[in-house]
Amino acid sequence: MTVTLADVAARAQVSPATVSRVLNGNYPVAATTKERVLRAVDELDYVLNGPASALAAATSDLVGILVNDIADPFFGIMASAIQSEIGGPGGRAGGERLAVVCNTGGSPERELTYLTLLQRQRAAAVVLTGGAVEDSAHVAAVGSKLRKLAAAGTRIVLCGRPPVPEAITLTFDNRGGARRLTEHLIALGHRRLGYIAGPEERTTTRHRLEGHRAALAAAGIEDDPRLTAHGRYDRRAGYEATLELLCRDPSLTAVVAANDTVALGACAALRDSGLRIPEDVSVAGFDDLPFAIDAVPALTTVRLPLAEAGARAGRVAMGREEPPPGGITTVGGELMVRGSTAAPRSSGRAG
Repeated sequence: MTVTLADVAARAQVSPATVSRVLNGNYPVAATTKERVLRAVDELDYVLNGPASALAAATSDLVGILVNDIADPFFGIMASAIQSEIGGPGGRAGGERLAVVCNTGGSPERELTYLTLLQRQRAAAVVLTGGAVEDSAHVAAVGSKLRKLAAAGTRIVLCGRPPVPEAITLTFDNRGGARRLTEHLIALGHRRLGYIAGPEERTTTRHRLEGHRAALAAAGIEDDPRLTAHGRYDRRAGYEATLELLCRDPSLTAVVAANDTVALGACAALRDSGLRIPEDVSVAGFDDLPFAIDAVPALTTVRLPLAEAGARAGRVAMGREEPPPGGITTVGGELMVRGSTAAPRSSGRAG
């Protein structure tokens, strides 16, 4: 059943005119009244400017791009590539569309808020980037939002995110890339490998950790829980986790980081501890962000085609490229072997 402005007014116990004033923002309304109206809008999932059944023919020129952290090059590269493809036939302003980057800060609540706002704005498309939060209630809430957006004519595309039934998906092979990275270190002779994982609730964290552990198991190496630490996907987390891993096991000979930014923090912690890279401890990252090759020594990492995937996601979102067969495609990562990894020394720190 279509939710009307009158339904919102009844729920908020105000007049329809007051609801209209709050939503249009063209007349002062008491803060408590405004809060009550907006709460009713959220509870009823009211869509501004008409019933959902009519929105397929009335989507706006707005395209939403959801990222966890625009300051993180991983998301910045994808967002830039997606935005570069937003435009062309279909928009009313000279063929262009307006791309709005929504920075969630990793907050599940902000993610839902942005999806609701994009629904109200009748977005032509929404692209969600990066890993998802693994919480059943949040997964259900996001699925509900995406179904309503899709029913209203909004095209949903996921880029670097696990597939869901409501969306076209370009996902990364995080498990396979992480496995190849750890296999490289094992082949060099490393047996005591510290692993710095991302936040435990993120799908990317779990998939990369599963790939790492699969490589250890295949080589008959025990997965020692003392050698795994979790933290944010930032330099500080890499620095602090590396110091913690060294305290837990001073004999470790390699550190595998959740991403390249974390790896930089690991390198700084090792240097501050008087250790050389890779002579004393090898370091590996993930993603092959632009600075990885300029680190000293250059980072061994897994290259994900972030710009290419983002550009493709943008074209699919705009309907200028056909979705992959079945609506899902997996993009592999390429192992980039550089100077930050080497065989452990035969004496000293080698385990």
